[in-house]
Amino acid sequence: MSDPQTDTQVELLTESPNDPAAAIADQVSRLVLIAHGNAGRGQRIAVACRTAGLPSEMVPDGATAIEVALERRPSLVICEADLPLVEGAKLADILRANPRTRAIRFIFLGEDPDGASGVGDVQLPVTASDEVIVETLEAVIRKQGRIEDVDAATEEGQAEGRLDQLPLADLLQLFNLNQKSGQLELVRSGEDLSGLETTGDRGTLLIRDGEVLQAETGRVEGEKALFRLLAWRDGRFCFAPGRWDVPPKIIAPTRALLGEGVRQLAEWDRLATQLPPLDSQVKLCVKSAQLPSIVHPLTQEVLLLLEHYPRVGDVVDHCSFPDYQVLRTLRTLEEREIVRISQARIEPPAPAAPAEGLFDESQVRRLRDFLHAASPRGGRTVRGKLLVVASEPTAISDFARLLSATPDVEIDPAMARQAPSGAVITPVARVRSNDEVQIDLLQIPSAERFAPLWPLAGYGALGTLFLLSGPVTQASQQLKAISGILGKLPRQRTLHVMMLPKGERVAPDELRENLSLIDEASLFLLPLESGKEPAALLRSLFARVVP
Repeated sequence: MSDPQTDTQVELLTESPNDPAAAIADQVSRLVLIAHGNAGRGQRIAVACRTAGLPSEMVPDGATAIEVALERRPSLVICEADLPLVEGAKLADILRANPRTRAIRFIFLGEDPDGASGVGDVQLPVTASDEVIVETLEAVIRKQGRIEDVDAATEEGQAEGRLDQLPLADLLQLFNLNQKSGQLELVRSGEDLSGLETTGDRGTLLIRDGEVLQAETGRVEGEKALFRLLAWRDGRFCFAPGRWDVPPKIIAPTRALLGEGVRQLAEWDRLATQLPPLDSQVKLCVKSAQLPSIVHPLTQEVLLLLEHYPRVGDVVDHCSFPDYQVLRTLRTLEEREIVRISQARIEPPAPAAPAEGLFDESQVRRLRDFLHAASPRGGRTVRGKLLVVASEPTAISDFARLLSATPDVEIDPAMARQAPSGAVITPVARVRSNDEVQIDLLQIPSAERFAPLWPLAGYGALGTLFLLSGPVTQASQQLKAISGILGKLPRQRTLHVMMLPKGERVAPDELRENLSLIDEASLFLLPLESGKEPAALLRSLFARVVP
């Protein structure tokens, strides 16, 4: 695919270098509409939004929400999935069918039984706290601001940005709504799109009047390539406007493909630990004559490919169906003992003694009592959060690997697939103790341009774990700014965790230079050596965050 000539290139600034909080206020020129059947709950959300500087209005049902939205054109709508008169999913369909309100983003409280949420929409539990709702709302607003920047840039020339801040699904929805035409280039490694020395994965999409005509990445093209590109969560993009007169390789409407792609990604995240890894070996266990003669076309194609390719990744690459569907089919064939997949799942090593959680019963009771006041009423489980800040991105992955061996810890599926970039707030893991206490571990960016977000992220947190890689003094100095701000928050516990690779120790001079951390009992040494059992050290560390 050749590039059309463009006269101007506009670099998209995807982060505010000085004050992200001020950028949020600038981007909200219209109100946030809260549609909730419970008047008290809706008013509390509205007050929380206004306290955060976001203008808001509350309506009691879906019919009123339609009237207000058409008249006042809100930027965002927070609504119950099970909204009176007009359900949340139907409300979204109605407003998006109108040109005046088609760009509205939605935050749904509760599950959407029909899976009708659109690209850019967010689903939260019906019991989500006001704090979580406002944090989510601000994240959606920041993304919407970046979308508007891309839209403005494409009017003048070429636009560039980062996929971790503006995913491909949001870009394609923007181009579809505004009927843009041009070429969209993706580089997964995050390197400059104009460079010739990059070794990262590349993808190309041709778009005409908002519809994707062609998609390619590696040896894969068409809808399969589009679905694969939708799963990319890091790297850079570059959109060059232009008209393309080429035969389409993708016929289905882009809006329908985006809906299916987002649904498959959600399913992929949910089943990530159960799907076979791409580097696993797969072998047919039954003779061809014993297979049923009538099977689904996808299953039939997978069975044919198994006669030629012994590796899961090769079957996925050569099959014409989307990657997730192929992996799910292989999983089903394995469950029915039609195929055998070696090393399909990596399980943590079983401990010699019965596994213990991070918290004992008395600690769970203290955590529950402490968190109960700030958690939604009516449920048995209470929720808290613990921040994680790393001097190096690899420290997050190492820490998650150690946590994965603990029985009451669930590693986030996205974290299991790839290390975080360190440039966005990222879920790391979730700790569940006796179905009473749930603690979410969130990675917070340490770059000083995110300083306005640190107090917001730290509000109500149990504490912060600072993961130090390399010399203690150098790593702690690198995190000095964020440590100073988070350490001043009320009831905040700051713990410094020195990640020690195999064979390394902390030099005595390093300990003498950091006596303050030792005196405060906030410095922990955590060996990464695989032969050492980290459970006791982790329990000792997490005991310090218990009130």
